[in-house]
Parts: sequence; C-alpha cells; structure tokens
Amino acid sequence: MLTLPDVKVYDTLVVGMGPAGATAAYQLSKAGLSVLGLDKATHPRYKVCGGGLSARIDHILEEDYKSVVEHTVYGIQFSYRGTDPFCLDSSSPIAYMVMRDRFDHFLLEKARRVGSEVHESESVTSCRQLPDGIEVTTDRGRYFAKVLIGADGANSLVAQQLFPGRRSRRMATLESEIPIGAVPHYPGAGRALIDIGATPAGYAWIFPKQERLSVGVGDLRGGLASPKRIFDQFVRDEKGLAPWKVPQPVGHPLPVFSEDSLAKGDRESVGLVSGQALLVGDAAHLIDPLFGEGIYYAVRSGQLAAESILSQAHDRRRSLADYEGAVRREIYEEFRVAARMASIVYSYPRLCHRLLSRYQNIVKLYYDVLIGRETYQTFYVRAKGMAKASAKELLLEAMSFR
Repeated sequence: MLTLPDVKVYDTLVVGMGPAGATAAYQLSKAGLSVLGLDKATHPRYKVCGGGLSARIDHILEEDYKSVVEHTVYGIQFSYRGTDPFCLDSSSPIAYMVMRDRFDHFLLEKARRVGSEVHESESVTSCRQLPDGIEVTTDRGRYFAKVLIGADGANSLVAQQLFPGRRSRRMATLESEIPIGAVPHYPGAGRALIDIGATPAGYAWIFPKQERLSVGVGDLRGGLASPKRIFDQFVRDEKGLAPWKVPQPVGHPLPVFSEDSLAKGDRESVGLVSGQALLVGDAAHLIDPLFGEGIYYAVRSGQLAAESILSQAHDRRRSLADYEGAVRREIYEEFRVAARMASIVYSYPRLCHRLLSRYQNIVKLYYDVLIGRETYQTFYVRAKGMAKASAKELLLEAMSFR
C-alpha cells in the first residue's frame, strides 16, 4: 500500500458527521475498522430543520435513539391554502420529531464510543484519488484513507472534487422554529400539519417539537420564485400561529431525487461511487421527492455504505459498486414511485386535497408506508385498486338514484 510521510492512515475517513456520516462511522468502528470522522462544525450544533423521522426508522436504528425524540406524531392535519382542514389519526406512531443538534450529536457520540476518532471544527480543503486510496487535506493537516465517505451535505465538497459533472435538482425551502414553551401544540398534540397548495408545487408544514414548532415551506419542482412572500402568506393564513412571533426563516437547498437524472447514459450525474469514494445522504441526493424526507435515507445510506465497505474489507473480490447497486434497488425504486405520486399531488393540489376525506383508507395506507408496513411500490399498486373500487361504488350509487 502507498504510504505518505507524516500522514496517518485510516481504513475509512468520513467527511461530515451528520446522520449519514455518523451512522456509517458507527457501523464501521463497531466492526473493528479504523475510522476518522471530520466535521467543520462543533457538535452539538444548532440547525433549523423540520426534523421529521418517519416511524419506519424503528426498523433500522437501535431503540436508544428515542432518548432524543421531542414529539411523537400519530396523525396529520391536511389543509389547502389554510382552508378546509381535515385530520386523520393513526393508532400507531407515524413519525418522530427531533431537534437536529441533539439527534446528530447523539449519533456522533455513539460512533465515538465504539472507537471512531472524531475531529470537530476541522474543514476539508481538498481530496484526491491515489492508486490505492484517497488523500484528504484539511485546515489542520493531511490524512490517507483506503475509503472515503462523502457525507458533507447538499453542497458536498467531496462530490465537487471527486465526482465532476454531478448535478442535482434542488428543492428550495424556508424554515423557522417558534419557541412556544410548555403550552398546547398547534394543530394539536400528536399532530403535524401539511398544507398542500401553499406553494406553487410543494407544501408548507408545521411540525411539533417539545417546546417549539418547526414551520416551513418547500417547493419540490425546482424553486420558489418568491420564497419569503410565500412563507409570510402561509404564516398569516394559519390563524393558529397568531399567538406567537415567528422568527425570520432560514433558507437551505435540499437535493431532491429526480428520475430524469437516472436516464440511461447519464451516469456521471448519479454515480455514488468514484474510485474509493462513496456519497451518502444529502451529498448523494437521497431526498424523497414526495415530501422531502431526508433523515431516514441518510441513516439508511450510511448503513448500506458501511455494509459495502465491510464486504470489500473481508473479500477483495467485492466492489464498492455493491453500495450503488443496493441504493438503486432499495431506495431509487421507491423514489421512482414517490416521484410519480408527487407529480400528481403537486399538479392537482386542490383536487387531491378534496379527495383526502373521501379516500381515508388510502391515506391510512400511506401511513403504513411511513410506519414501514408498506413500501411505496406496494402502496401504489394497492392504492390504485382501492381508488378504482371506490369509483365503481360511487358510480353504482349514482345510478341507483336515477
């Protein structure tokens, strides 16, 4: 193996210790590999974020993460531009709400406890491929790793330097968090709010935390022309927010999955593996195109990356390309269906909202996707069958009145 003077060598170096990077570091260190995690921030670091974890996270994370859950969601209040609210609750949790400073720090400390070396407040300045690994230079020094994991977010430096030509479709979001103290939550205990139609091609939300509300707007089709105006309009329309002063929102991009980027022959824009480097989480554009969920897929991609690295470490005949194959099978196939659903919902938001109360069984079936009992693929097939059956019943009922 190539050695560099005065450079420490690791099995894996992780750039970015958010949910994806910290999860991968934890899995690899627990299995006995030497891991260095680099993060430009100092944890716990505050981050404005919806912080929603679909309840299927229970299937992939150890139970101890519940210690940092701020609020458990059992139902959603749907509305259309602040009107016609419709609530539907579940007997089981459908989502958990977390503050990103506490959640990310929890995962980072888990990685550290099983042996990951973590350097905080250390920014990566460059990465370069070498014959049998990758050299990483930071504002403090140089490191060499057999494998590099890019978990450094939507504006990933790793992606820019080691994955040239990579493109992404970005969801424009504006978010704010309102301190409300120990008072009843809006729209109600155990409920989140989703307003379809509040943006031209997306939705607005209110997610409950322990003593605050996360409020935001997002567009799933490329960008908001006047995001601040749309955010302010949503806040004005939601009369339940009137008792509180809403702090100025913070904007950030979410690199939403686009089926167009998976077109045949366009692999440079979607490749998740380059030499001995892998991309996970937001750096890999693993954002659900229906509602913009990213944390679940960040955690899962970190796990899949770790599994591929461990397989290669135990059997040199294995390839890191196994990671990309796993993502394509497990995540991209789901995203393809979610993108199809998003096209319908955000093209006809008013109609979709009106149909919610009529097709409550379909909404509850979608809750099963969030819980992990269904996949997007099985949901889509079953929902089409339910809709056809309901339409037939309505037609027969109409004919009986003739």
